[in-house]
Amino acid sequence: MKIFIAGIMQGSKKGKGIQEQDYRQIIRDAIKINHPDAEIVDPFSLFPNSVEYDDQRAKEVLFAMGAEAGSADVVIAYLPEASMGTALEIIRAYDNGKTIISISPMEENWVIRAVSAKIFPTLDEFCNWIQQAQLQEL
Repeated sequence: MKIFIAGIMQGSKKGKGIQEQDYRQIIRDAIKINHPDAEIVDPFSLFPNSVEYDDQRAKEVLFAMGAEAGSADVVIAYLPEASMGTALEIIRAYDNGKTIISISPMEENWVIRAVSAKIFPTLDEFCNWIQQAQLQEL
């Protein structure tokens, strides 16, 4: 099973700053408890300096990661606030009939509600669930 970790990087920050990315390891660790054989794709691990890319490279990576999300079995989207890159990834996944699980306090957001098979308001709630869940059943 291929799982894509989508989530906020720059969010609404101006400039080249990024949000904390520790949630990615927390999600990865929680998945591995019940799904040790899962292939996990993490764009930040693949492209940790992406905010420094020139426009052409940034465009290539953005759309490549959208395609990668669209080819995953499950996309886990961490959205403590709006994220344009994550929106692209979850729409690509949705358009390809993939399962999307969102972690976000924005439970009333139309996009999140429209595409998500499950929504968890906190990372802790997601971690408690994923350690026991069978993703194949979604």
